Amino acid sequence: MDTISNDDMDKPLLSGLENASNQFEGKLRSSRRRYRRCRSAPAVDPVAEKAKVSGPLPLSGQGFHKFHPSFKQVFVFLGIYIGVGTLCFFYIQKQIDGKKTNGVIDAIYFCIVTMTTVGYGDLVPASDVAKLLACAFVFTGMALVGLILGSAADYLVEKQELYFIKALHVRKKVSPSDIVKELQSNRVKYKVVMISGAVFVLIVMGTVYLYKIEKLNLVDAFYCVCSTITTLGYGDKSFSTEGGRTFAIIWILISTVCVALLFLYLAEWATEHRQQSLAKWVLTRKMTFLDLEAADMDDDGVV
Repeated sequence: MDTISNDDMDKPLLSGLENASNQFEGKLRSSRRRYRRCRSAPAVDPVAEKAKVSGPLPLSGQGFHKFHPSFKQVFVFLGIYIGVGTLCFFYIQKQIDGKKTNGVIDAIYFCIVTMTTVGYGDLVPASDVAKLLACAFVFTGMALVGLILGSAADYLVEKQELYFIKALHVRKKVSPSDIVKELQSNRVKYKVVMISGAVFVLIVMGTVYLYKIEKLNLVDAFYCVCSTITTLGYGDKSFSTEGGRTFAIIWILISTVCVALLFLYLAEWATEHRQQSLAKWVLTRKMTFLDLEAADMDDDGVV
């Protein structure tokens, strides 16, 4: 019969299990350490890494063309607004006070002045019906302006998304230096220059027309042009002849839209300049020793 010595009695019965448990915990720690990352680095899921799709990035412009049908809607609403407004104000033209020329031209002119919020005051509603109708068209015109601004905001957001997708798409093919050259595009700058030239031409046209046709001096003509395209519309100087109002119907609409586009493109230019600076900094920045130190979370000298 075997006897148990005192040394054997001092040994734990589950020593083998404890050793196995210690080995398992050591492996678990090493596996956990393997997935350590810097707080500023993006999380990497090992399961998601295996299931990652390696398909091509969407090209610039794909999937975004559907954002711009609202511009077509704006032009449709604009045509409806001018058409309905012309009919209404032509029907109540006897209830509108002021210097009149031609019934149809005055109706379109009054509609455009109301929609663009220029409001010269040379034609004003006199009856209760005309005042209520003018109030309705003022709010409708403001809603139309809001729709235009909403379309402009969508345009800016789309430009940012296209810029981001373009940077990702180019990043897969070329080096960071080539990406910087690709991103340094002058298209927005050219648009700002072109629309600035258009606004300048419209200012000159309006000033010359008021000087020649409306018989205003150059200072008053330029003053009237500036108060019109900025929708300030003091009303002391305005278009008073039939030819002048015919010109104003087209000129006011185009000039106010061009000024709005100028500020839109200026905002886009500033936004794209900031995006280019950020993209240039990210794509050309190299890893430094401080980045490696920040990635060493447990201070063991190993990243």
